[in-house]
Amino acid sequence: MTMPTPLRLKSAAGRGVLFATILASGMAFLDGTIVNVALPHIGEDLGSTVAGLQWTVNGYLLTLAAFVLLGGSLGDRLGRRKIFVIGIVWFTVASVLCAAAPTIGALIGARFLQGAGAALLTPGSLAIIQASFQPDDRGKAIGMWSGFSGISTALGPFVGGYLIDALSWRWAFLINVPLAVLALLAAFRWIPESRAPKEATRFDATGAALAALALAGITFALIEGPDDGWGSPVVVGAIGIGVACAIGFVLVERHKGDGAMTPPSLFRSRIFTVLNIYTVLVYAALSGQSFFLAVTLQNVAGYDALQTGLATLPATGLMLLLSARSGALATRIGVRWQLTVGPVIAGVGMLLLRGIGPNADYVTDVLPGVLLFGLGLTTLVAPLTTAVLAAVDMRHSGIASGVNNASARAGALVAIAALPLLVGLTGEAYQVPAELTSAFRSAMLWCAGLMGAGALLALVFCVGLPKVLWHRAVTTMTTATHSVHPVHPVRESDA
Repeated sequence: MTMPTPLRLKSAAGRGVLFATILASGMAFLDGTIVNVALPHIGEDLGSTVAGLQWTVNGYLLTLAAFVLLGGSLGDRLGRRKIFVIGIVWFTVASVLCAAAPTIGALIGARFLQGAGAALLTPGSLAIIQASFQPDDRGKAIGMWSGFSGISTALGPFVGGYLIDALSWRWAFLINVPLAVLALLAAFRWIPESRAPKEATRFDATGAALAALALAGITFALIEGPDDGWGSPVVVGAIGIGVACAIGFVLVERHKGDGAMTPPSLFRSRIFTVLNIYTVLVYAALSGQSFFLAVTLQNVAGYDALQTGLATLPATGLMLLLSARSGALATRIGVRWQLTVGPVIAGVGMLLLRGIGPNADYVTDVLPGVLLFGLGLTTLVAPLTTAVLAAVDMRHSGIASGVNNASARAGALVAIAALPLLVGLTGEAYQVPAELTSAFRSAMLWCAGLMGAGALLALVFCVGLPKVLWHRAVTTMTTATHSVHPVHPVRESDA
């Protein structure tokens, strides 16, 4: 095990480590928010169908969700700085390929590569902070990382909208290049190399491959089924591969036990299992809303990319301003009621967004729904992620955080693949305002329903989440080094 000399946050090296990790992870956060805003422009320029736009988002999510735990394990085993740097270079090269893509197929392929790079990059950010700083500086360093990451998330739609309108959607990816150069220079200059004890590392390539194939098969079938036909050999084959690999993943993980990528022992905790199902539901709703809203504001309401980016800023602002107070409230009343009330508030916001139509007025048709949606997320996110960490033994906190974040990505994958199918949006219908309006309003009903299901789950099954869980989680969070959050609001489990 390589143990670097612990750094002080106020030292030049400490500030350099923090700068490198914030800048590198910020690329992933920016990418997630910018790409949603860019979707209508990508579709128009490359002549994409709805399926192409779905794959533009899901190609990234698929490889990220499948390989993020493996990426953390590689860092622990081979060197956190080494894998972190490889992730930055990989992500940046893939970003350039995305920007240069001549066709939607080339863009999708590059997005798969970009997600794999993010899976190497993002777990390392927090693992490096955990390994590099003095124990009494870690909490503050993680808090600064979380805060600045939140700022990058908030700036993403604004910066992306400006670049897309002023230049091209390709700058949604090219912006990563200068950020990567600065991050690499800082990483080589300041980040010390570190590894976990050999006996503490998990390297489950088989589990990662099976998870990727299972997600890919099911996602492919959901996206391509409406166009190719559900009885086509390709779609049937994809379903078969997805189901077989999912079963194989469960069997392999059970055989490997605590050495597995996803140790089955974690799910002996009823609370942990329930909270991960809850995460799938809530983040499926969040991702479905984000996918449809960005396209609808531009192709139906007539907003440009910058206006679309600015439209959702109030929700992010509420997250940044009130997350700490949400945590303090959970300390007083316990997490169950916030996990129940939060999705209800967010769901009501989604229902209000159904009023968006041609020439929608922002103040009356968009802002109320955005504000309620943001308030709902603020209410539920902090209690959810800390409760997940507290639901397992402290020695499993890192892997528990990673599993929960993988659950969020899986929910996003399925939602973006399935929602257009459920609401009948196929082909190039997203370019027809009347058809997109109808599909969007149906999608918001589905998303609100997912939020409602999450609220019911918390109300019924989270009775055993006392206030003490929050206090326990505060201690546990500093050990959760395998989390990643590239496309959603920054959560305490990322710290």
